Amino acid sequence: MTDFLSLAESRYSVRSFTDRKVEPEKLEKILQAGRVAPTAVNNQPQVIYVLQSPEALARMGQATKYLFGAPQALLVCYDENICWKNRHHEDAGRPSGEVDASIVLTHMMLQAWELGIGSCWVGVFEFDQVRQLFDLPANIHPVALMPIGYAAQDGVASARHSQRKPLEETVRYL
Repeated sequence: MTDFLSLAESRYSVRSFTDRKVEPEKLEKILQAGRVAPTAVNNQPQVIYVLQSPEALARMGQATKYLFGAPQALLVCYDENICWKNRHHEDAGRPSGEVDASIVLTHMMLQAWELGIGSCWVGVFEFDQVRQLFDLPANIHPVALMPIGYAAQDGVASARHSQRKPLEETVRYL
């Protein structure tokens, strides 16, 4: 079994997929990884839409060009009625939903990679258009799209993947 840091270092954004769908049991495990992700006060405001029908993927394709030919995608949203809202300082009322949904997506992305399934974090899409295309209620907010599937032969890591700043440039000890 791979240790976590090795798994995290090896994972990269897949931007070219085969048409092979993720097996239901693997998809379930990916979704379970999102289910157990930490969220503010454990409110679990995430709402995940599994886009897998040709019709759903075509609709999503109207809002973004970044599906990369994936046979499935996870549209990760949050419910503003459920997410925690900070009421204790100057950011009073700021919802935790985007952060919570991001943590959920990260858990699913890493679980997918452990199963040999590629993914890509996509934040470039027309949010309001997605709301309309999928008839999302007003309280459901899209955060990110995660195309998933098996990497095509040209679905390799970008040249920048292994370029990481040294810790000294990103960490401050106080």
